[in-house]
Amino acid sequence: RLLKVQLKVLSTKMDIDETVYGLVRRIAVAIVYLAGIMIVVSSVPFLENISFAIFASAGFAGLVVGMAAQSSLSNIISGISLAVFRPFGVGDIVTIHDEYGTISDITLGHTVVTTWDNRRLIIPNHIISDEAIINWSISDPTILWPLDIGIGYDADIDHARSIMIEEAKNHENILHLNDVRMYHPEVVGGKEIRVVVTELGDFAVNLRLTFWVSDRSVAFITGCDLIESIKKRFDAEGIEIPYPYRTIVYKKDIMEN
Repeated sequence: RLLKVQLKVLSTKMDIDETVYGLVRRIAVAIVYLAGIMIVVSSVPFLENISFAIFASAGFAGLVVGMAAQSSLSNIISGISLAVFRPFGVGDIVTIHDEYGTISDITLGHTVVTTWDNRRLIIPNHIISDEAIINWSISDPTILWPLDIGIGYDADIDHARSIMIEEAKNHENILHLNDVRMYHPEVVGGKEIRVVVTELGDFAVNLRLTFWVSDRSVAFITGCDLIESIKKRFDAEGIEIPYPYRTIVYKKDIMEN
């Protein structure tokens, strides 16, 4: 306990990252326990003699255990690698294994991810080391989010575009030009919120609205809000959102005609 307190004070003074601190703390505690066991064994003659006998007969057993512990050792090495190279840290928002969530803990053996619906994913570190990870929190948390909506072929594309842009500008979560240019100075005026035609589909002209939000955590709900508000505006202003339909012609009707 005293060691943990001293490490916490030292990490605060040296401004050590929480991820690195957690790893160092666990390694230090393990070393202290191991050193304590060795001191106790070496200071008691009876235990020392027993320990020599155990160590002498443990060669084969150690080989078997070592082979069985390859996965655990791989996790530990991967945990150290994660702490050193730091592709993510505690508190970062990531996507791993198609799961979106926040890194809540990194241990020597595994990483804990708290998902958006409050599930806890405990992932072995060696698996994470071999996976492609999306870190939404590194340097630039902003994200360009797409939203696809189809309109009828008889609808006015320019009118639909203006409605979609207007609804996006009115949403509180969407970043405007000055906010976007803080992270992306290459974005010019009028391009921070865009609507383009992506496809002339079988039954609809497909439009894509793109907009910037502050981070991945608000992107989905913002998109949901816009779907609702755009649908209401389209209904009020007579813009059809078509749906697929099928015309069935019976052979009997064809023969009669």
